[in-house]
Amino acid sequence: MSEQSKHEETGLAVVRADAVRDPGLEPHRVRMTDKSVKHEKRAVRQVALLFVISMLGSAFALYAYFAFPITEELTTVRLNNMYLGIGITLGLLGIGIGAIHWAKTLMPDNEVAEDRHPIASSEEKRAAAIEVINLANQESGFSRRKLIRRTLYGALALFPLPAVILFADLGPNPGNSLRHTAWKKGTRLARDPYGTPIKASEVTVGSVYHVIPEGLSPEQEDYLEQKAKAAVLLVRVDKDILIETEEKKSWSYQGIVAYSKICTHVGCPVALYEQTTHHLLCPCHQSTFDLVDGCKVVFGPASRALPQLPIYVDDEGYLRAQDDFNEPVGPSFWDRSAKN
Repeated sequence: MSEQSKHEETGLAVVRADAVRDPGLEPHRVRMTDKSVKHEKRAVRQVALLFVISMLGSAFALYAYFAFPITEELTTVRLNNMYLGIGITLGLLGIGIGAIHWAKTLMPDNEVAEDRHPIASSEEKRAAAIEVINLANQESGFSRRKLIRRTLYGALALFPLPAVILFADLGPNPGNSLRHTAWKKGTRLARDPYGTPIKASEVTVGSVYHVIPEGLSPEQEDYLEQKAKAAVLLVRVDKDILIETEEKKSWSYQGIVAYSKICTHVGCPVALYEQTTHHLLCPCHQSTFDLVDGCKVVFGPASRALPQLPIYVDDEGYLRAQDDFNEPVGPSFWDRSAKN
C-alpha cells in the first residue's frame, strides 16, 4: 500500500515538506534614537525620569505609612491604604515602564535567529558568548549611560523599603499574647455586642450566640484586641450526640458548648453554623469543624480543633466560664513558633 493510500485510509492529511515556507525576518525598521543623537539623549532622560518617579513613589509610600496612621475611624484606614497604594504603584510602574522604554528605544532591536545545540559548547564558543555579553553591554549602554544606571540603582534600592517597613511593623510574634484572653473563672457569657448576660434556659437546640465576656466595654483602650481574642460561638445541640473526652465532659452544660471563633488556620472568624451537619465553617478558606466532636477539623487547611471554653451554670441560671481557654486561640503557626 502506498503512503498516499495509508493516509487516505486513516483520514490524515498529507502535507508536503515544502508546503510551509520560512517567512524569514521582517525588514529592520530604524528607530529615531538610532538616527538622531538628540532623540537618543531624550530617551535617556525619559528612562531616567521614570526611574526617578519610581524612587519618589517608594519614598512617598514610606511617608504615607507614617503620615496617615490607622486608628479606629474607618476613614483613616481608607486614607492609609489609598496613599500607600499610590506610592507602591508608582514605585513599581516607574521601574517597569522605565525598563520597557529603555529596551524599546535604546537597546539593540535587531531580530536574530540562532540554532540551539543539544550538547555543551566548546571553550571557544563559551569565550565567544562572553564577548557577545560584553558587546550587548556596550550596545545597551548600561555601563556607559551613567544617568540611567544610577537612577535604576536608586529605584531598585528604594522600591523594597515600603514592604520592609510594612512587614517589620507587624509587631512581635503574637503567639504568647494569645495564650491568655479576657475570660476568667466566673466570668458570665454575654451577647455580642450588647453585653447582655445569657441564661442557659434561653439557649435552645440549634440556636447560635455570638458571645463576649461580660464587662468588656468599648471604652477600654484595648477593647478591640481583647474582643478579637475572646470571641466565642455558643451553640446548643442534643446532648446525646456530643462526643466528649473524659477531661471535657464537664466543659459543656446539657448540650451547650462554647468554642473560640478564631480559625486555627489564619485567624478568620468562624461564624457559619450548619445545623443539619453540626459543622462550623470558616468563610475565608473553607476550614470546617465538627461541633459535636470537639470541633475537630473535618475539611480544609486548618490543622487543629477550635479551642473550647469550659462553661457552667450558676445558681441564677446564667452561663459562666470555668476558666480561660486551656490552649492558645488563633492560628497554629503562632503557637508552634512561640514554643520554638
